[in-house]
Amino acid sequence: MSKTLLHMEGLIVLAGSVYGYALIDGSWGLFFLLLFLPDLVMLGYLLNIETGAWIYNLGHAYVIPLLLLMLSIGLKQDTLFTVSLIWLAHIGMDRMLGYGLKYPTDFKDTHLQKV
Repeated sequence: MSKTLLHMEGLIVLAGSVYGYALIDGSWGLFFLLLFLPDLVMLGYLLNIETGAWIYNLGHAYVIPLLLLMLSIGLKQDTLFTVSLIWLAHIGMDRMLGYGLKYPTDFKDTHLQKV
């Protein structure tokens, strides 16, 4: 049940981010261009597994894009708001599909499943 709940959580974050993006009338070309940008943090695995997992998790945890989203609202910074929504959509999509935060043992070991 908890695994299903985490997948559903990802779906809700993805849907909410896409809905929010639609409300601000953002460019869908930009959305799809930046949607997979957070996956560039996988390059950290070129250093080693532990560093790769740490960098990957930094780019795939909700905390940074949520902080940036709040900051963008406070500063009335539309570009940062847009990027934060796209970043959150990416993380939600990953969680929905079963790609979770990485353990430092192997790239395929995540908090959701072994992929």
